Amino acid sequence: MNETVMTFVKTFLVGGALCLVGQLLIDLTRLTPARILTGYVVAGVVLGALGLYQPLADWAGAGATVPLTGFGNLLAKGVKEAVARRGVIGAFTGGFTAAAGGVCAAIFFGLLVACLFKSKEKY
Repeated sequence: MNETVMTFVKTFLVGGALCLVGQLLIDLTRLTPARILTGYVVAGVVLGALGLYQPLADWAGAGATVPLTGFGNLLAKGVKEAVARRGVIGAFTGGFTAAAGGVCAAIFFGLLVACLFKSKEKY
């Protein structure tokens, strides 16, 4: 198979599996969506800190880096790198600097969409 097609397949399978787990948690438990989303970020941080998430992210690409578990992994990776460079203070600043680009982009594009489109009342 073509390498590009295999990349898409791996991305779809891993991203879809993460979504499937989230949907099952919504359907089969009494967990709220906010708790599930928070759990995904925490799971990404823990798996990233243990060095278990990065191999999955390297293999699956966007299927593992785009979901919230990927955000948690990014935070853990940023903290590890900052602690190696700056010591203890890096534990407090590493996550912020690692995720700053993505957070800024989300805020900017959210503001852009809010300025371009008019909101409507829900009935």
